[in-house]
Amino acid sequence: MILSRVLARTRVPAPRPGHDRAGALRRLRVDYPRRGRRGAARFVPSWRQLLALALLGCAAAAGLLGWLYATTPIPDVNAEARSEATVYYWADGSQMVSVGPVNRQNVPLSDIPEPLRNAVIATENATFYSDPGFSVRGLVRAVVNTVRGGELQGGSTITQQYVKNTYLTQEQTLSRKLRELCLAVKLSRYLTKDEILQGYLNTSWFGRDAYGVQAAAVAYYGTDARNLDPSQAALLAALLKGGDFYDPELSEQHRRRAEARWRYVLDRQVEAGFMTRAQRAAYRDFPEPRPRSVAGGMAGQIGYLVDAANKDLRNRTGLTAEELGRGGYRVRTTFERAAVDRLTRAVEGVAARAAAGSGGAPGRGGDGAVGGGETQFGAASVRPGDGAVLALYGGPDATRHFTSNADTAGVPVGSAFAPFVMAAALRQGVRGDDGTDGTQALRRALVRADAEVFLRLGEAVGPAEVRDVAVGAGLLPGSMAALEPRFALGTSTPSAIRMAGAYGTFATGGLRAEPYSVTAVTYRGAPLEGLERPAARQVLEPEVAREVARGLRDVAVEAVDPDTLRALGPVAAGRTGGADRAEAAWFVGYGEDLSTAVTVFRPGPRGAGLLPLTGPDDGELPLRAWSAYMTASAAAAGGG
Repeated sequence: MILSRVLARTRVPAPRPGHDRAGALRRLRVDYPRRGRRGAARFVPSWRQLLALALLGCAAAAGLLGWLYATTPIPDVNAEARSEATVYYWADGSQMVSVGPVNRQNVPLSDIPEPLRNAVIATENATFYSDPGFSVRGLVRAVVNTVRGGELQGGSTITQQYVKNTYLTQEQTLSRKLRELCLAVKLSRYLTKDEILQGYLNTSWFGRDAYGVQAAAVAYYGTDARNLDPSQAALLAALLKGGDFYDPELSEQHRRRAEARWRYVLDRQVEAGFMTRAQRAAYRDFPEPRPRSVAGGMAGQIGYLVDAANKDLRNRTGLTAEELGRGGYRVRTTFERAAVDRLTRAVEGVAARAAAGSGGAPGRGGDGAVGGGETQFGAASVRPGDGAVLALYGGPDATRHFTSNADTAGVPVGSAFAPFVMAAALRQGVRGDDGTDGTQALRRALVRADAEVFLRLGEAVGPAEVRDVAVGAGLLPGSMAALEPRFALGTSTPSAIRMAGAYGTFATGGLRAEPYSVTAVTYRGAPLEGLERPAARQVLEPEVAREVARGLRDVAVEAVDPDTLRALGPVAAGRTGGADRAEAAWFVGYGEDLSTAVTVFRPGPRGAGLLPLTGPDDGELPLRAWSAYMTASAAAAGGG
């Protein structure tokens, strides 16, 4: 009875509709501002609230990163990362010039020495071979720096930097940084660490307009990356921090920074276990880089050499100018640096003396088309029997005079064409007026450059036969003039390269070797096919070639001064005579190892033909340049 009354008094009333829902909401209500606190204390969150907020933020960040990872595809390589220069090399394998919008030459990791790889890893990303493509510590450092209002930088592993160089842009934004992180993780799953390292070292910027270690090795030390020693490698690794900030050539302040960074790179390798202290102690002297070179290495003769190599490539492989312009080629040429220097000095020395004597400036008149009237030189030197073009002189400067005078086809060859007429006559057994063998008479006419004799001889043999002999010896059909009576007097306009090559046919007993200027090419590491050269072939009967060669030796004895002949030994030559002085002068001659052609002419204004050579000694200029070059070459060959 008493218990029932107590229960009746304590009975819980029946809940009203919605009562449980409201209670639940009150229990879930965030206590903020906090009840029971007064003043500013109400707005100070509790540790539970802070923890909940942190966990919520981490969950949101993880969700966002997961979504970005799932929705971020691996894009195509950006255009800049694909761009490579085309690099041209001298005959000895040293680099001549790098041509293209981006100075980059990709090389396999096997061509990058281990000390350079170690130096980069030690300073840029010591955990490279063990991390998942990103560094948690580095990421936190980058985030903290951003929160503090600094630039969005730091925290990037080698993999992330490779992603930025190859797939993204260099912009400093949070969205780009997040994409970089996701792509770094993805690439770590698809590429090996060595592949990533190779890509990174081929795309990084080192200053001096050099992208990649190969271009950097050439820019700073004038050698291939594979030849760098550990001290040089340490400086290149230091430059990854900022090429224009650590280049010691820029200022004394830059030098101090470079030396400090170089020492740091070596010390880091000791700390990372890549180098012992004893090995580190061996590198005390700063590895001085070579001076910075002026951009635009096409000046002087280089542009003409590149043009000749490109022309040879197009003719032999079918490559188009557009394909070559895309870059990525490695072109080994036949050009010998020392021979090019000797030919340039010889020609320009003669030109300078001629200018001093006449008060003018031969060969210094811009592009040779606008204005005109300047005395121009063109020259080429070819190896007989092989056809390799060892040197050429295309003009005073390829960046100002754009057409190569060594490969032009607009200068009449004059009586330097006479040996081909003589060869055609000998092939047909032409005899003298009295029925006797006319060989001696032909040789005398060759020495005198007797136009009347060769005019009659050409008519007797026939212009077509003369043309066929000239083309067979190596002149191009397109340079042949019309087959009219004066054809035998040299109205055709072959280039200096072709004349040097064709005279080489007489030097080798009638064997023709096609002139060429490229020996090997690779494209993005793969050898280019189609560069096989045809073997030299017999185009003249040996006795005919020998008889012409005897006549050319007589010309050399008559034309070349005795001192030069003694220095050169047996030489043979052809030249223009007094009747040819109206438009151009030529001298073409060969010794045992070189066949060289030199021409002098005066282009008219705006390409309007040629002007007469007016200087009293202009006809002798080709001989003087030829003699200076051949004498210097003989001295170099003999060690003199």
